[in-house]
Amino acid sequence: MPLIEVTMAEGRTPQQVRTLISALTRATAESVDAPVESIRVVVREVPLTHWAAGDVTIAERRGAPDPRDSA
Repeated sequence: MPLIEVTMAEGRTPQQVRTLISALTRATAESVDAPVESIRVVVREVPLTHWAAGDVTIAERRGAPDPRDSA
């Protein structure tokens, strides 16, 4: 039973996530000859304020205000 785990920044529509799940499932079924019903996909969406490269978050990189400043 293949398990595919995807971690990505939040912001996709439910339809985009659904499309990703379908594409990953099809690709896995074809490449490892696994039955579609045996494939599991987990998608984790991380808030933009919780994902950083170095010490700069995606939110900061995109110019969003830091939520810590409102406290």
